[in-house]
Amino acid sequence: MCEADAYLLKDGQEELVFEKVDRVLPHEQGLLLQDIFGRQLILAARIKELALVDHKIILEKIEE
Repeated sequence: MCEADAYLLKDGQEELVFEKVDRVLPHEQGLLLQDIFGRQLILAARIKELALVDHKIILEKIEE
């Protein structure tokens, strides 16, 4: 499988926020993450790093 897990950086640490991400889409509030089961999560965040070999999406919060 080619899914990745999404992590949000908090105080320099990676915190798992969503597993088995299949799609990442731009959204007016930040990013829309969708998993392989169709579940969705909208985060006020931007992509900091994609580590595809490690199946990781590293996000950082957008300050509003």
